[in-house]
Amino acid sequence: MCGIAGILNGSGSARAMIEALTHRGPDGIRIEEGEGRSLAHARLSIIDLEGGWQPLHAAGSTIIGNGEIYNYVELAKDFGLKDRLATGSDFEPLLQLYGERSQEALALLRGMYVLCLVGADGKIAVARDAFGIKPLYYVRRANHHQEGRIAFASEPRALFAGGEARPEMAIDQAENLLALNYTLGAETIFKGVRRLAPGEEQGDSGAGMAPLPARPAWRERRAATSFTSERDAISQLDAVLEDSVRVHQRSDVPYGLFLSGGIDSAAIATLMSRLNERPVTAFTCGFDVPEAADERGQAERVARALNLDWREISFGEEDFWRVLPQVAWALDDPTTDFATLPTYKLAEAAKGVLTVVLTGEGGDELFAGYGRYRRALRPAWLGGRAAEPQVDAPFLKDGGAAALARWREAAASPAGLTRLQQAQWADIQTWLPNDLLLKLDRCLMAHGLEGRTPFLDREVASFAFNLPDRLKVRGRYGKWLLRKWLEKTCPAAQPWARKQGFTVPVASWIAPRARDLGPRIAQSPGVRAVCDIDAVRSVFSDDRHVSARWPLLFFTVWHAIHLEGAAPEEALSGLLGG
Repeated sequence: MCGIAGILNGSGSARAMIEALTHRGPDGIRIEEGEGRSLAHARLSIIDLEGGWQPLHAAGSTIIGNGEIYNYVELAKDFGLKDRLATGSDFEPLLQLYGERSQEALALLRGMYVLCLVGADGKIAVARDAFGIKPLYYVRRANHHQEGRIAFASEPRALFAGGEARPEMAIDQAENLLALNYTLGAETIFKGVRRLAPGEEQGDSGAGMAPLPARPAWRERRAATSFTSERDAISQLDAVLEDSVRVHQRSDVPYGLFLSGGIDSAAIATLMSRLNERPVTAFTCGFDVPEAADERGQAERVARALNLDWREISFGEEDFWRVLPQVAWALDDPTTDFATLPTYKLAEAAKGVLTVVLTGEGGDELFAGYGRYRRALRPAWLGGRAAEPQVDAPFLKDGGAAALARWREAAASPAGLTRLQQAQWADIQTWLPNDLLLKLDRCLMAHGLEGRTPFLDREVASFAFNLPDRLKVRGRYGKWLLRKWLEKTCPAAQPWARKQGFTVPVASWIAPRARDLGPRIAQSPGVRAVCDIDAVRSVFSDDRHVSARWPLLFFTVWHAIHLEGAAPEEALSGLLGG
């Protein structure tokens, strides 16, 4: 929906920070200065196009937020707020409730959000949604004059633009990025810049901002679900999914979806088709490379069955070299996931047609779709192994061992979970917020689009995560209950077909240039700070390591842009000899 920035408990203006985030909020910026604080908002207008500008004021409180509160209609109705609301903004009911319930009001929200709320009593709360769908970064001013001062923004680049931090690389997070494809935990790849963790809330402690007492997690909202029959389970699933898609469609601007060949986006498409009278606009990206799995054929079958307004996008070698530096610029908080490339081009194609895009992120994590979950349930003598990243980083001095150890610490699950839930929990804590959701946020917001994830609604998540294991994994199939539902509601999705696995043929596009790229990448200051340089050269000269080339190439371009100050086109052209 927007970009936000602010300074709390100290002097300074958020203007320079918010001006660095206008790609997130192209419809205009608003800045409000107060005693000891500065709040700024760059708006992408989605709900109440005229009255939804922020900072928003009600009941003596002030708020800026990024995201959407999907149940704002129900909150207004259930708590008798309609006569008190001055706007149609999805954030205003929260302001009214905060005046009555303080932090407890946040527990009522269904949505994706980061927000900063200043109550009528002057107390401040900063919060992020439970899955980390929307990002927030912050730095603390370390001097004795303003010990409680905090500056925050939707992207790290804004903190640098405002002079609140300097881009300096944290070596351990760079190792995590190259070994795992993403960074870990609250620390970012930039020294001193932290993320607000998924579900984290901070508020006044008397000496500045500090973590607030934790609210009940989404996984504790629902007891282990019971069903009278398989038909009953499917019926309950249908109801909870339809309700989520219904509220995720709330928008005063055009919405549609990204449709892959998988069952998660097919499920979203099925429900959108059910809930809309007009054909829903859907975009699919495919690859014109023989060895690449092209999802367009399967997506088209689903689109025809559901009468979607289907639009296909092709991604080729020319796109790869054009889009790569643009993606590296967009991902100031980086992930080396190559799925960022088609996601970026899809957003590029959808811009001007849609403003809101629904996607299937979260389906695999909550309904247990990954093959590694099934392997984790097998005994070792049948090929079972832990559901953890398979690190292949020969260019790191320790091969990625330290990164894997850090991942195991970050992925530790609470007591009382089954082995399958432990594997799901690990991904929800690490891979989901710091790779998949980061990819979605940056690639879409770079084009002024909002991505929405109905599977990560609190009601869907509570239902799915607490399903008995047998309704998630059965035999060689994950997402068993979701497949049974889709078999009934959209047979064209072929829910029992063997999944091809999503890949982008980056190795094929890099290969012809590999021997020239190797020596140049080996000279990158970022690569030299983290990697074994002889091993880097070997990666680009030895075809046994083709899969290791992409993360090194991306990291080199990313480092040139965000730590060396190069323009995106310059960062790549230097490597290509242009």
